Amino acid sequence: MAIYIDPPLWPAHGTHFSHMVSDSSLEELHAFAAAAGIPGRAFDGDHYDVPERRLGELVAAGAIAVEGRVLVRKLIASGLRIPARRRNKSLKVPLLNRWEALIPGHDALFLDLLDRWSEPHRHYHGCTHLLSVLEALDLLTEPAEPPRTVLLAAWFHDAVYRGAAGQDEEESARLAEERLAQAGLPEAEVSEVARLVRLTSDHRPEAGDDDGALLCDADLSVLGGEPEEYARYVAAVRKDYAHIGDADFAAGRAAVVRHLLELDPLFHHPRARELWTDAARRNLEGELS
Repeated sequence: MAIYIDPPLWPAHGTHFSHMVSDSSLEELHAFAAAAGIPGRAFDGDHYDVPERRLGELVAAGAIAVEGRVLVRKLIASGLRIPARRRNKSLKVPLLNRWEALIPGHDALFLDLLDRWSEPHRHYHGCTHLLSVLEALDLLTEPAEPPRTVLLAAWFHDAVYRGAAGQDEEESARLAEERLAQAGLPEAEVSEVARLVRLTSDHRPEAGDDDGALLCDADLSVLGGEPEEYARYVAAVRKDYAHIGDADFAAGRAAVVRHLLELDPLFHHPRARELWTDAARRNLEGELS
């Protein structure tokens, strides 16, 4: 059991805050916080927000200082992580930090993508889904970093979303080609990002396509959630297609679920199969029935 704390990068109230988590239990986290005199109001579901002036003394008391991504991985592995889609707070800061680590100096492109992912008609396919995919990629590649092309493909894979299967992915891929070329990325890297985005239209990477498998598995990781989480996902997808009548939506959704159940394998990366396959098939079969 251990307590972890990341750098104070989160601005609020005239200072910056760190996140403090446990890798095993909330009871341990609460006990550590109480002993350090951190008020209960600083607890936010799965972590404590602590001001930067407290960082040194918390490390001296036994908290382990780690980078933000390491902290997130520890929290996900502990099973205590509250999924991003269940949070109401703005995701701009955590997404900006990830973007800056991925492709610094391109703020205009970040803001354009953020605006796209924040469109009001999106309920499932919004910022929470983007962050969940990025977190899933972290988990699947730990302790290494996900390839940059895979991360960029995650940022672009639903950048265009109008609820038109196949067309959305194609337009998202074309957007990636245009905007990443303007950003000065090498032609080969731009082409690879666009190829990966197009794969998310059917989630059928070819054998040996490790990067394609990573992106497809991360995109479908929601299927392997707990029943309550899966129910929220299905409800959000229904809202995304609110313009379609119940009968037509049920028929279309059943076709999507059957397609997912026919994927063999459903998940490709060994870690993804271990984490999500059994639960995903139970969830999908339950929804179909």
